Amino acid sequence: MIQKFADWLVYDIFGLKDTTPIGEAVNFFLYDSIKILVLLFFISLIMGIINAYFPIERLRNYLTSRKLYGLQYFFAALFGAITPFCSCSSIPLFIGFVKGGIPLGVTFAYLITSPLVNEVAVAMFIGTFGLRITAIYVISGILLGMAGGFVLGKMKLEPYLSGWVQQIQQHSSAESDKWETGNTPFIKRLPKIIHEAWNIVRGVLLYILIGIGIGALMHGYVPEGFFEQYMATDNWFAVPLSVILAVPMYANAAGIVPVIEVFVAKGIPIGTAISFMMAVVGLSLPEATLLKKVMTWRLICIFFGLITLFIIFLGYLFNAVL
Repeated sequence: MIQKFADWLVYDIFGLKDTTPIGEAVNFFLYDSIKILVLLFFISLIMGIINAYFPIERLRNYLTSRKLYGLQYFFAALFGAITPFCSCSSIPLFIGFVKGGIPLGVTFAYLITSPLVNEVAVAMFIGTFGLRITAIYVISGILLGMAGGFVLGKMKLEPYLSGWVQQIQQHSSAESDKWETGNTPFIKRLPKIIHEAWNIVRGVLLYILIGIGIGALMHGYVPEGFFEQYMATDNWFAVPLSVILAVPMYANAAGIVPVIEVFVAKGIPIGTAISFMMAVVGLSLPEATLLKKVMTWRLICIFFGLITLFIIFLGYLFNAVL
């Protein structure tokens, strides 16, 4: 229905031709904008209901008060997946985890997964690539967070935290805050949940429109074969080159998924495209700058270097199985 509406509006009302670059670009922009915003709102609504009954404080206390035998990495990565944050907006919660005495590897599991897998990425992936590839992406993102957090935790990197954090940790204890769900009926909570879901959509709306706009321009105007020569299947270096070039960039899932859709449509292997996206949303210079508050540059470089290697591995794996 959305595609029919876009075709009617662009080709019948606007009078553009589907054989022209501008016609293809405008049609792509209109269709993807409506589709992604609708999906994003409803998935944000579902995540809002989950978050209302599973607040951050409960997870923090749970991770610090029990022996979980490695499952804490899974729980932290899963929590990262259901929180609607990009890499930079994940930092305040990450800092809170570190200050609260949660093991460093567990906090890294959260930090890695949070920008990679959230309702924005899931909504856009479902609408763009379908359920199968979305499921593979979500599972691989969670596994990446778990593996990265576990390896970084085993490296005993606590001495490379900033002096500010170490001083706070010396005087902090894991105190259990009382978690109360409250007695407010769900029907009375629903308006607030809907309002928060809309705030999420509104907060990323500009990024979505910019990202889709870039994708639309590429879809309509980038010559065929422009990207294939650098990111084609027969170039063994395509995956690491894509990841390395993406690290200095910054965008969230809302801004980069439409670009990835165009990459794939123009013949870029999906593994190469997804690895590029993971590097863009999961690693960035603004994130490194914010992390400097809690880490030394050595720890930041170790973190970025390890996750870069993991993403390159996933890119090759995706190309092999998809």
